[in-house]
Amino acid sequence: PFLQCLCAICGKKAGTLLSPFPGVGFSSSMGADEVKALAALMTYKCALVDVPFGGAMAGVRIDPSKYSEQELEKIMRHFTVEMARKGFIGPGIDVLAPDVNTGEREMSWIADTYTHTLGYRDINTQACVTGKPISQGGIHGRHSATGRGVLHGVESYITNTEYMDCTGLSPGLPGKTFVLQGFGKVGLHTMKYLHESGAHCICVGEKDGAIYNPRGIDPKELEDYKQGHGTIAGFPKAEFYDSRILEVPCNVLIPAAIKKQLTGQNAPQVQAKIIAEAANGPTTPAAHEIFLQRNILVIPDVYVNAGGVTLSFFEWLKNLNHVSYSRLSFKYGWDSSYHLLQSVRHSLEQWFGKSRGEIPIISSPQFQARVTGASEKDIVYSGLAYIMEQSAKQIMTVAVRYNLGLDQRTAAYLCALEKVFTVYNEAGFTY
Repeated sequence: PFLQCLCAICGKKAGTLLSPFPGVGFSSSMGADEVKALAALMTYKCALVDVPFGGAMAGVRIDPSKYSEQELEKIMRHFTVEMARKGFIGPGIDVLAPDVNTGEREMSWIADTYTHTLGYRDINTQACVTGKPISQGGIHGRHSATGRGVLHGVESYITNTEYMDCTGLSPGLPGKTFVLQGFGKVGLHTMKYLHESGAHCICVGEKDGAIYNPRGIDPKELEDYKQGHGTIAGFPKAEFYDSRILEVPCNVLIPAAIKKQLTGQNAPQVQAKIIAEAANGPTTPAAHEIFLQRNILVIPDVYVNAGGVTLSFFEWLKNLNHVSYSRLSFKYGWDSSYHLLQSVRHSLEQWFGKSRGEIPIISSPQFQARVTGASEKDIVYSGLAYIMEQSAKQIMTVAVRYNLGLDQRTAAYLCALEKVFTVYNEAGFTY
């Protein structure tokens, strides 16, 4: 009786191959309209980054904080059985992925339930869900994928001289300041990757408060503090900030919390030059128009937070192939790098002679790391970087074609719609 499932399917073939690829989350405020909107967003997101899935969204309308782990497991297993009976779950039907308030634990429950019920005779049952623990067929790097995708999305624009000239910023991430709203799994990893790239987070906001340090906040120290105290409030290396964090002066603003945070009311006070929408739907249409008028570059959610669905696609492929990335090629890659170094040394010795003995070949730390071979995480991160970079180029090309200027949201949707149209047009419209 306490289980209220909401499932919407929108756009059966935004990509080229399969049925929808929905996220599933817990939220007491979830409604049918929101689920439909997120399903549509997922449709265009998958098309934009060339992930061959359609788009869908599913959810369980409860407040997870009011239930024990055992009760949540029972709810999720019940949810899985009901969805499977209706034909909404399966490795070749709808492949679920984590969303708000769900993660590896919940995805593991779904996979186990499906495996031991309707999928008990299917060798590909692990592929019915992504975002699983590694031991259950998950993929290395999935947990931080959305945050890493945000990094690549921001890099694609902030290194572009033309777009930076429009915003008044110098190209490059080093030295840039950013403000982060939301320190969950997406916000945390976004903060880590931007910090590693030389940017400085000066303000972090959560639902229970915000902290500010103009000299920068270390993400690892803040993560450790939150794990120990359950909140970012009281973090000793930053001061409490009691004003509106979305209006803090910075170079990049990253809303990574919930929808409708940037509105027509607060958009005129936003002092960032770039807004990277790590959350789904954080900007209202009214705010979007104001940002365009103020020459503020908005990197839209339909593109910049697509890292999660991209890594989910990689995990799905891994499950169907029944072999992890790099397992078959790791030793070959290591041997190839070793023989390359030997060849270089041999060539130098032949040219200069061996009168002074063997010529040592000293590899750089970067090359030494590569010599050991590519891990699964290396391979999927490389694939993610390539997809995000290529998608950004496609959006920029469409923006130029239609003379859209800084309106990257419209360019992104046009790019996605063109791909959806191409699929339907070439497949035929009879059915």
